[in-house]
Amino acid sequence: MPILILLLILLAFPIAEIWILVELFDRYGWPVLGYLILVGVLGWRLVREERQQISSKFAQGLSTGLDPSRLLIGSARNIFAGILLMVPGIISDAIAVLLLLPSARPAGNNRFSAEPETDHRHERRGADSCPDIIEGEFRRED
Repeated sequence: MPILILLLILLAFPIAEIWILVELFDRYGWPVLGYLILVGVLGWRLVREERQQISSKFAQGLSTGLDPSRLLIGSARNIFAGILLMVPGIISDAIAVLLLLPSARPAGNNRFSAEPETDHRHERRGADSCPDIIEGEFRRED
C-alpha cells in the first residue's frame, strides 16, 4: 500500500507541473518561457559554482574543525536546489527556493548547520577556565 501511494505521488508531480505550466502559458504567454529559461540558467550556475566550491569549503571546514558531514549535506542541498531549478516547473522552483532560504535551515545545534559548535563548559574566566592550562613559574638555567 505505501508503494502505491508513493507511485501516485510520483505520477501526480509531473502532471501537476505540466498542468500549472499550461495554465500559466495560457494566461501570460511567452514571458513564462522566458522565466523557465532564466530559472534554468540560474539553476545550472548554482550547480556549477557549488561543484567548484565544494573542495575549498571542505578543506576550510576541516581546518576550522567543522563536521565534514555538515558541509557535504549543505552542498548537497544546494546542488539539489539547483537541479530542481533546472527542471521546468513552478512546483519544483518553489521547493528549490525553500531549500535555499536561510530560514529553512534549522538554527542552533543541528546536523545541517555549517557553523561550528561552541563548547560552553569553559566560558568561566580565571585560572581554572581550561583544564589544559597549568599555572606555575618558569626559570631558565643554562
